[in-house]
Order: sequence, then structure tokens, then C-alpha cells
Amino acid sequence: MTNKAARNLFIFGSLFFFVIFLGLTFDTMGKLDKRAPEITEKVNAGKMAWHKYDCIGCHTILGNGSYFAPELAKITEKKPKGYLKQFLMDPKAVNPGASMPKLGITSEEADNLLTFLDWTAQVDTNGWPPKPILASAVGAGGKESSAGQRLYQSMGCSGCHMINGIGGTTGPDLSRVGSTRDRAWLAGHFRDPQAYVPKSAMPKVEAPDADIEQLTDYMLTLK
Repeated sequence: MTNKAARNLFIFGSLFFFVIFLGLTFDTMGKLDKRAPEITEKVNAGKMAWHKYDCIGCHTILGNGSYFAPELAKITEKKPKGYLKQFLMDPKAVNPGASMPKLGITSEEADNLLTFLDWTAQVDTNGWPPKPILASAVGAGGKESSAGQRLYQSMGCSGCHMINGIGGTTGPDLSRVGSTRDRAWLAGHFRDPQAYVPKSAMPKVEAPDADIEQLTDYMLTLK
């Protein structure tokens, strides 16, 4: 290849890829506003509370922040808002093992923070990160999952509870709950947790009686 041909290849090749870069940039910028919901005054107030309490000093949102505590971008999809509000206001009252201190967040500030976190949960991230498939919740070892197991998974119970080492740690471990609780207690607790465990952060399971019974059936198998 001559020097002139090499020079032309470099110049026109650079121009070609620069045009592609501009096209991709233009396409991306045109889609950005559509990938996030509208920012309301309450969302903005929640963002201000996020900065006021330096939440970013421990947590990340969409990977931006510190990695000491969990990523919060999709947290309102994983845990009930009633639980999250109580945790924000007094973490150790909800989970004695929590590392997060009581920051003095008011009820209004907690509501605003949850509105902001709900906004981040609605940002289109192209399906990333993918939701985990929890073996213990859907059946394992070639066994078909029961109706109660499928409900346990679809209702997001594993976001707070652990079964056989898989799931969240903010709620009690359910691996052997069938050995410690009877049907009446379990079904009643699903319908009204605070009536059975005072100050419980778990919300009522708003589901038909048939679903409550199937969830209870599943819990009774955990021994």
C-alpha cells in the first residue's frame, strides 16, 4: 500500500466512523427523555432528601454512588413500600441487624424518598440487571413447583425472606417455618401481620383466600 492510499484510508475511515458516532449519539439523545418518567415536585423533594441524608455515601443508584450498601434503583419493585418507609425512619426497629443508623428521617421525607426511588425504578434500563431465578422459590432438583411456591415467587416474598440460603435477609428465615408455626397462625399472619407480630414491617398480603391457603400450604412444607 502506498503512502497516499494509507493516508486516504485513514482520513476516509475516520470520517466514516465519525459519522456513525454522530448518528448513534443523535439516536441516543432522542430516546433519553422517553426512558424516564416525568419529574414531579415530590420526586424532586425526594431527591433533595436523598442528598440531605447523604444516601449516596453508602448506596448506589444505577451504579452511581458508594458500594457499601445495596443498589437502590429498583428497590421499590423488590420490597413493599410500607416496609421501606418504616425501615427508612427506624432501620433497627425493623431489622435489629441492620447496619444503617437512625438518621431522623421524618414521615414526609420518607414518603418523598420513596417517590424518588419509585421514579428511579421506572427508568428504562433495557432490562438490566436481569431478575434472578431463585431455585428454592420455583422448585429444584427436577421437582415441579407448587402453586404456593409460584405465588411466593410472583409476590416477591424472596426479596425479604430466605429459604435454604436463597433470598433476602431483612425478614425472618423461612427454611423451617413449617416446624414452628401451624396453619392458623400462618394464614392469619399473611392476612394481618401486625396482629400476630406487633410493629411488624410486613404488609398485609392482599390476595384471595385461595391464594392465602396455597401460600400457607407451601410454608407448612418447609421443615
